[in-house]
Amino acid sequence: MKILIIQQRYGIGDMVIFLPYIHAISKKFNTPISLLAKESSKASDLLGEDKHVDEIITLDKEKDGVSGFFKLSNELKKRKFDKVFIFNSSLRYNWISKFCKIRSYQYPLAFRSKKDVIFHSAKVFTESVTGEIVSTQPKIYLSEKTIQKAKEKYKFDKNVCHIVLGISASGKTKIVETEIYIRLAESLSQNKKCKFYIAAGKNDQSLINKILNSKVGKDCISFSNLSIKDTLPIIKHADLFCGNDSGFLHISSGLNIKCLGLFVDSPAYSYSAYSNKIEVIVPEGETIETTTHDTLGRDRISFDKILSKANQMLF
Repeated sequence: MKILIIQQRYGIGDMVIFLPYIHAISKKFNTPISLLAKESSKASDLLGEDKHVDEIITLDKEKDGVSGFFKLSNELKKRKFDKVFIFNSSLRYNWISKFCKIRSYQYPLAFRSKKDVIFHSAKVFTESVTGEIVSTQPKIYLSEKTIQKAKEKYKFDKNVCHIVLGISASGKTKIVETEIYIRLAESLSQNKKCKFYIAAGKNDQSLINKILNSKVGKDCISFSNLSIKDTLPIIKHADLFCGNDSGFLHISSGLNIKCLGLFVDSPAYSYSAYSNKIEVIVPEGETIETTTHDTLGRDRISFDKILSKANQMLF
């Protein structure tokens, strides 16, 4: 049986959040699946060693519009899928599946809600088609060979605390001041020797430089020149992730790492409650349930709470 799953959201975090449902469908039908996903989700990097995924079909701009409809349809027709599971309520994918004569399973077509909790909707949908209870906890698969290779390259010392600092995010209002991460690193280093991994990209070089030029800079390694795939086995060896609501937060959760997520301008419940690995700190006056994309609370985040919780999780 050939199965296609469509998960068209842009973000890396979104892709990680949907992993339990991709895995559940693969297990239910006892076959690896093909996944249609956007390049920005970094599905190829995240799922390169995932036995549940056989192929990733990139959903690029050439597959938009009327001509893109037929281009994508023709691409899917060649693969002769038996079933397609569509994790959205788009009429476009509904029509494509009909055009390709693939039996489709999809969110209700009328489903539209700004208050949608994405992991909950995906869980309900997946359980309806598998008939089984599905855990919301994601898992990113890495081989022992990959993990060992990173261990040898980066010489991870068990006597050192390895901490990933997620200093970046998809929007400036979601980014906690870099000085807070510097203070955190300095404070944690007083309790035990620490090594810090700066989880940010090339576009965040100014933020990265602030940390590298600080007192803790000598104990830091930047991810800016690494692919997402290259960072996975490094993060796998970490004792803690502390950072903004970003792809690296969700990657760390998927790698079974303790995570401290700082949610200053995004819905904390939607993007943390799916995982038992994520602890959350929100701005003063907010709760996990009240934070939204309009909270704008970066100036109301408590350093003392961050430090206390990080110490509690580490030591």
